[in-house]
Amino acid sequence: MSDTRMELPQGTLDLLILKAVALEPLHGWAISERLQQISSDALQVQQGSLYPALHRLERHGWVKAKWAISENNRRAKYYELTSQGRKQLAAESAAWRRLTAVVDSVLNMV
Repeated sequence: MSDTRMELPQGTLDLLILKAVALEPLHGWAISERLQQISSDALQVQQGSLYPALHRLERHGWVKAKWAISENNRRAKYYELTSQGRKQLAAESAAWRRLTAVVDSVLNMV
């Protein structure tokens, strides 16, 4: 377990969720687990943040949800990326990379 957990900048959670469900449909708990695993425990998304974000993404039409049986034999709502969501993911990823490159260049000024 990592000693340095990070707070996500506002708007970042949506981008991370879009990326997580771009690979395959996932239920909420699995999205949270995947983000935690990929980040080596640095990111722990709380349910109080995750589910409002998922509902917001669904309202925008970037993800769609359907009920299915989970690996634990429980009914769960699975979220998957829509074609609009793929476009949004590409746009947000490009914007994020531009922003981080600019911030990095400022931080590296001598």
